[in-house]
Amino acid sequence: MKEESLGQGSADKVEEATPQTVSIQDEAHLTRRILFKQDTRILPILSLLFLCSFLDRTNVGNARILGLEKDLHITNHQYNQGLAVFYATYIFSELPSNLLLKHLTPRIWLPLLTILWGIVTMCLGFVQSFASFFAVRAILGLTEGGLLPGIVLYLSGMYTRGEMALRIGVFYTAASLSGAFGGLLARGLSAIGPRGGLEGWRWIFVVEGLITVVSGVIAYSFLPTSLATARFLTAEEKEFASLRLQGMTRMTKGDERFNPVLEREERFKWSEVKRGISNLQVWFTATAYFAILSGLYSFGLFLPTIINDLKITSNPNETQLWSVIPYAVATPITVCVAFASDRLKLRGVIMLFTLPVAIIGYAVIANVSSPHVRFGMTCLMAIGMYSSVPPVLVWNSNNSAGHYKRATTSALQLAIANCGGFVATFVYPKKDGPLYHKGHTIILGLLVYAWFGILANILWCIKINKDKRNGKYAKFEGSGDDRDPMFKMIL
Repeated sequence: MKEESLGQGSADKVEEATPQTVSIQDEAHLTRRILFKQDTRILPILSLLFLCSFLDRTNVGNARILGLEKDLHITNHQYNQGLAVFYATYIFSELPSNLLLKHLTPRIWLPLLTILWGIVTMCLGFVQSFASFFAVRAILGLTEGGLLPGIVLYLSGMYTRGEMALRIGVFYTAASLSGAFGGLLARGLSAIGPRGGLEGWRWIFVVEGLITVVSGVIAYSFLPTSLATARFLTAEEKEFASLRLQGMTRMTKGDERFNPVLEREERFKWSEVKRGISNLQVWFTATAYFAILSGLYSFGLFLPTIINDLKITSNPNETQLWSVIPYAVATPITVCVAFASDRLKLRGVIMLFTLPVAIIGYAVIANVSSPHVRFGMTCLMAIGMYSSVPPVLVWNSNNSAGHYKRATTSALQLAIANCGGFVATFVYPKKDGPLYHKGHTIILGLLVYAWFGILANILWCIKINKDKRNGKYAKFEGSGDDRDPMFKMIL
């Protein structure tokens, strides 16, 4: 089928696009074959890039332990300034990066960002003063900020709305375990120095930066720009994959989202950016995600303190191993929640049940002093927060059609949410340890807000769907974006 015929994209073309001679069993078989190829060709590469992102974001903490501050003659305050400027430039770069993604294509832009921040990470191994440390950290944020919003936007063009959360859950949780891997890797790399005139902590940046550059080259070699250009799909599979994205097969009928052909031809308009920024849904979900990330970013700050209070470890290596437990518990549950979210085609409704798990954890840990109870609560906190990430991360993408509006909402949500990094820096000062009552109480309040924010967004989506059924969006029929009456908001 030619692309011109696919461009019509209306639901009444389902029977024409999938003739009755093609059985539902054949559709199911073809769907499984396409998804298997996508999952094995795309997700591992994106997981690798996201893993590198986590490593290059956290390796500065490992370098600090091994002498970064001492060798650069910087104070604790200056070190925190270096962290803050990274978050600032990281957040600033997310929206512009997503708007560039379509023009430069994902196959070029995502690997290019990876290679650039890998090179910048290597440069951190050669800084000699606070000024150079501050400047390189600022550039690192600029180059790294576009990855996650770009991945979310990229995947939204590869999978149907009912398949996104599981895929986000798989690569996100895989990367969440990199904290332990990064710590062990950093300790191994630090043993290289002093060699070649470089201290051990410098080799962490040099080698991990080099690994990131190689990962970017791999991504460029294997990532497809779209399903229409994917070399691992046959012509028949490409055609069927395009029909699936439009909800034009028996198995995806009723899951209409967007027309990939029209989106490839869409020209940039500032009105679409404005439509994304003024979208009430993005503000509900972004502020809720901000609350969740405030907890996740701060999690690693107090977890080692709690483990040390258990008095079951004798050195930092053992503490590092024990810190894996909450993440290991949360990982399979996060994947299961993401699977359920896709199967039920629910996002916010799922979060109304996952967020209270984290809320209970924070409510208890903020008011008890028993190390064993507090450690148990960290598992609940990790479960509740990590399992909420896939649904909230894909929700705006699911409910936005029109490439540039979706690019705007995806990036804006993450830009707002990543401000949680600043919260983590300020609400958990060392002087409040080991109980951190104030910090835990602040995050508890934010998570309670998040629950109500998610509820508000669900009610708003219900209202939009009701208005569409009542004909209030009739003038947008055939628009090809999320204002079309045929486009149903996912709850």
